[in-house]
Amino acid sequence: MTMPSEDGDRAEIAALVSTFFAAFTAGPGLAERMDGLRSLFVPGAVIVKTCGELTVYGVDEFIAPRLALLTGGSLNDFSEWETEGHSEVWGDIAQHWCSYAKKGLQDGVPFTGSGMKTLQFVRTSDGWRIASAAWDDAR
Repeated sequence: MTMPSEDGDRAEIAALVSTFFAAFTAGPGLAERMDGLRSLFVPGAVIVKTCGELTVYGVDEFIAPRLALLTGGSLNDFSEWETEGHSEVWGDIAQHWCSYAKKGLQDGVPFTGSGMKTLQFVRTSDGWRIASAAWDDAR
C-alpha cells in the first residue's frame, strides 16, 4: 500500500472532522448528512459522552437520538462547529483533539455551549475512518 504524505493524511482527517461536525447542523439535508456520518466510522466504533452521566454508544446508538432531537421540533437552528484543533499522525493511526462550540434554540430559548472532543482515526483500505470519539461539554 502506498503511504500518502503526512500533509495528505492531515487534509483527509480535516475533511472527516468537518463532515462529522456538519452532520449535526439542523435544516435541509439533515437525514443525508446523518446517513453519511455512518460511513465515517469503522465497524464497531465507540463514541463516549463524559458530560453528565458517562454514556458509551455504538454508531447507530449515537446517531438515532440526535437525528430524533434535530427533527423532533423542540431543537431548532442547531449547529456545532470546531473552533480550534490539531491532528497527530503516526503511521496508520491518528488523533484529532479539538474545541467546539454549539448554538441553537431549545423550546424557543436560545442557548450556546462549548467543549472538547477527541477523535481517533485508523487508516483503512477506504481511507481514514473514525475508530472512537469522546467529548466533554464545558461546565
